[in-house]
Amino acid sequence: MEKCLFCSIAAHEIPAEIQFENGEVVAFLDIRPKAPVHILIIPKKHIRSVADLTDEDCHLVLKLILTAKKLAEEKGIAEKGYRLVFNVGREGGQIVPHLHLHLLGGRNLAD
Repeated sequence: MEKCLFCSIAAHEIPAEIQFENGEVVAFLDIRPKAPVHILIIPKKHIRSVADLTDEDCHLVLKLILTAKKLAEEKGIAEKGYRLVFNVGREGGQIVPHLHLHLLGGRNLAD
């Protein structure tokens, strides 16, 4: 099994500011935030990117999105709006090879 930075965070081997965790998902603050609220939401299962998803992973993608929705509500950004982003591959802006969903909000992101 491949192990990466985000796998180590999910295993609590590397410290992170955890915002949510259950048996399948971990959410933590981005160390280089692009907005006042910038949370990364990852599956505990190692999946390199959206490009590596299979039909069996559908439930995990939904859990990432529902976790983002819950966190947006908790952080007080749900009503005004927020952005959800999956970066795919190096040229798509993906730096860590582990599927992750960015939750961004707390300022106008329409530009």
